[in-house]
Amino acid sequence: MALYMYQAGYTAESMAAQVKEPHDRIEAVRPALEALGAKILAAGYPFAMAVAAGGATRSARTTRLLTGPEWVESLRKAQGSTYRPAR
Repeated sequence: MALYMYQAGYTAESMAAQVKEPHDRIEAVRPALEALGAKILAAGYPFAMAVAAGGATRSARTTRLLTGPEWVESLRKAQGSTYRPAR
């Protein structure tokens, strides 16, 4: 089973609303994601809520996570790489 890490940044409006009325958004979205076949294995939140609530930050990213064997295979493939950094 492939694993993915999804990272999202709240809008300033959403962050401000959550600061005003705190609640766990992961539990709010869990039913919708599970209905689509997804499973949340681990979840967490960043710090700096005051900065985000002020509108200074916003971002989202999805990262493919590798299993141990996939990691080892990628290291083996890197051995044959012809890439050389600019010097």
